[in-house]
Amino acid sequence: MDLHTPVCDRLGCEVPVVLAGMGGVARSKLVVAVTEAGGFGFLGMVRESPRLIRQEIEAVRSHSDRPFGVNLIPAATDPGLFEAELRACLDARVHAVALFWDLSIETVARLRGEGVLVVCQVGSAAEARAAADAGADILIAQGREAGGHVRGLTARDDLLAAILPWVAVPVLAAGGLTDGRDLASVLAQGAQGGVFGTAFLATEESFAHAYHKQRIVEATGETVHTQAFHLNWPPGAAVRVLPNSVTRGERGDPFATPRQVIGADGARPIHLFSTDSPLRSMTGEFEAMALYAGQGAAQISAVVPAGERLRAIVAEARAVLADAPSPPQMSSPVCYAEGASDRYMGFAEPAELALALNTLLEAERAGAQVAANLVAEAPDAEFKALARVIHADEARWCRALLGALATLGAEPSDKVGDFYGKAMAIQGVEARLAFVNRGQAWVVRKLRELLPRVRDDRLHRTLLEMLAAHERNIESAEQALAGRTT
Repeated sequence: MDLHTPVCDRLGCEVPVVLAGMGGVARSKLVVAVTEAGGFGFLGMVRESPRLIRQEIEAVRSHSDRPFGVNLIPAATDPGLFEAELRACLDARVHAVALFWDLSIETVARLRGEGVLVVCQVGSAAEARAAADAGADILIAQGREAGGHVRGLTARDDLLAAILPWVAVPVLAAGGLTDGRDLASVLAQGAQGGVFGTAFLATEESFAHAYHKQRIVEATGETVHTQAFHLNWPPGAAVRVLPNSVTRGERGDPFATPRQVIGADGARPIHLFSTDSPLRSMTGEFEAMALYAGQGAAQISAVVPAGERLRAIVAEARAVLADAPSPPQMSSPVCYAEGASDRYMGFAEPAELALALNTLLEAERAGAQVAANLVAEAPDAEFKALARVIHADEARWCRALLGALATLGAEPSDKVGDFYGKAMAIQGVEARLAFVNRGQAWVVRKLRELLPRVRDDRLHRTLLEMLAAHERNIESAEQALAGRTT
């Protein structure tokens, strides 16, 4: 099964596995290993000197000719230093820059103006829409399961369900991803790839200290969401770490205890309660440092080469998706001859077309949210798999419609159709699925009415694919419901 998604073409990678730009940890050796194995890597350069950034970029390029990116965090960086970091990235003509925490519209515009792909990591649907409106090329939806700094409080899958129907740009999923099953899951939900942090921290090429890697290997599943590690970051910034003496309260109050040096990175002191995690270049009390780890850490049982881990993730994802139930393939009953003389007779004017597309967008957005609830409430694996297929399709067509409206220069609706409220008022997931089918049938009717009046070939093909997808999902749902009543 081919895992290549459209975002792979944007990033210039073969498979949709992205190395998180972990500060200090994601250095050149790790980025090279991930990119050479077919994924995409971000150098973690938060608060690093422009000199180190230039050195790391050159080190990657001396070992690989594949595209890669740099991760920067304006909110956690002195403005003067951030400007110098940004200048180093622009001068080096890096392929992509990832931004996290506060959205800087000016920075997004500046990077795009220089031809740099802009990736914004977000923790809520509101942040996602703001980043997309600002011009971000790709979004990373970071769930609360993520290790390191965690922006939002929403679980990854819920966040995907909230974001995908509203934005036209590709969305990557982050938060607790460790293996191929996780990658397959987020792809099935409509994400175009996964961002992996902890899984690559525990690799041979990672710049994390051996102590940190071993703690991940020994992890039994418990992680802590805390604000105890706060020095060097804006107030109120939560992190997810492995439990240690700090999270157990054995080192005092993080916000009242006088500063205490517990280690060093060369000449730079490492303070208790700082956001520094143990690196190869450090000495000191590693147990009391921020041992970043996502909720999937218990799935990691060994420190291995990064390329080996990536290939295992990809192989497992392919196997899972190949075994997943899929709706039967059937062609659309509607066929339009390419050369028919009346194909474009009476085509819709732009304003009328925009109105029709917005009506469909509101319906698809409602359908996506209902389907997300069906996934959460599914009584068994078969029902959950079907609901995920429907949700992924509804989210896909939301993005397609948003893109079509943008091409028309029309303002997209920000509403959710009335169908959502009516569907959620229905008790029982099977009855609700039957109602979803009636909603999909309504969309089919609207598409059949609209298609003969669409002049643009590209939009016509998109709507024809949308029609066929809805017909497939209707048949799959009917078969599933019939099986439950016999």
